[in-house]
Amino acid sequence: MIIDITRENHDQIKNRRLAEYAAIYLDIYNDFMGQVAASGIAIDDQDYSEETAVRVENLRQKGAILRNTDRSIYVNAISPACVACQKGVGSATFFTSLQCHRDCYYCFNPNQVEYDYFQQNKRNPAQELIEIQSAGHRVDYLALTGGEPLLHKAEATAFFQTATETFPHAHTRLYTTGDHANEATLQELQAAGLEEIRFSIRMHDLAKGHRLTFDRIALARQYIPTVMVEMPILPGILEEMKAVLLELERLQIHSINLLEFCYPFANPQAFNERGFKVKQRPFHILYNYWYAGGVPISESELVCLDLMEFALEQKLTIGVHYCSLENKLTGQNYQQNYGRSLPKTAVFSEKDYLLKSAKVFGSDISKVLNVFNRNGYRDYRRSREHRYLEFHIDQIPNLADLNIEIGLSTSTLEMREDELVARELKVDLTRPELFDIEDI
Repeated sequence: MIIDITRENHDQIKNRRLAEYAAIYLDIYNDFMGQVAASGIAIDDQDYSEETAVRVENLRQKGAILRNTDRSIYVNAISPACVACQKGVGSATFFTSLQCHRDCYYCFNPNQVEYDYFQQNKRNPAQELIEIQSAGHRVDYLALTGGEPLLHKAEATAFFQTATETFPHAHTRLYTTGDHANEATLQELQAAGLEEIRFSIRMHDLAKGHRLTFDRIALARQYIPTVMVEMPILPGILEEMKAVLLELERLQIHSINLLEFCYPFANPQAFNERGFKVKQRPFHILYNYWYAGGVPISESELVCLDLMEFALEQKLTIGVHYCSLENKLTGQNYQQNYGRSLPKTAVFSEKDYLLKSAKVFGSDISKVLNVFNRNGYRDYRRSREHRYLEFHIDQIPNLADLNIEIGLSTSTLEMREDELVARELKVDLTRPELFDIEDI
């Protein structure tokens, strides 16, 4: 058992040094939430984690497939590109420009590197593919996104033609609003070898806008092998989304990705006007992730899970996949930490792809050292600054006779000045009699 240290249970830690150390990360998280609030959006004062856990377990019992330590849940079908996204190995996403004819208040593209530059300038993703192939890299999943990629139809077609030539075994996909996916364009994309197309549906559009997207989806079914919908799910739209799922079932698409709705640190007034609030705890592990989507909005996840249950109850045949924000982050963890040379005190977690180690503090150090000396274990590290002893988690069972508290450390590897170093991100609590290595 691993106990998540929070403000609510922090004062229950008996070891004063461990409590002081854990408070460092609580303060970091508190400062981060202060920055979120300072951007102008409200933070939800209600915690929905228990309700979420009940819904997730209900879906498990009803036959939904739970992946990536319950961060990804689906019924019927899921795109192989989504499966690959979990680790991010062999996947690459490209864009021609970040231009888009829409102006969605929740768009996170302005957070992308060089956003302003790529409003006016283009990349050459087809040439980038050739360069990747020439460098000897293997790519199994290729995507073209934007902005709106079909604002540049010639470049989009050239990209998929080049992908078919340079990486003939790669799975290819396109993200689009669908507004420019007319028949001629879809025929060209089919000829270029596009395998999967993902449409976005904006729920704040009028019914006429929805109908146009549905018509384009139906048209795409005639030309592209796999037709999907991928869209953020806003709180309060459960009934409207049920109707969308029924229409997509009628159209017999491959699947829909229900994305956890996020606040991109922009347009707070638009979120506040709609009563949206940021999740009380946006991330389990706080870190500067590559994904620029922002922080999750409270109750979006609950609607996604309710839609999953609706799909099961209605016996829909299309795939329905809930992709949480946490699900989008594990690929970065995997790529930073898997297969690396680790400190002797660390172990790679197969659950969150981060590094784990154990720490004891203050007066507990001498108790643990006595055990290590008897057992001949020497691969520990001592910090004089923070007064802790760090060691491998496989030593915890050997401490079963000690009445101690153990800090379970979570770290990630980062490149600094051409050297990989471990950066600690969080500390949790366990005890020898509670610890189960299967929880790591």
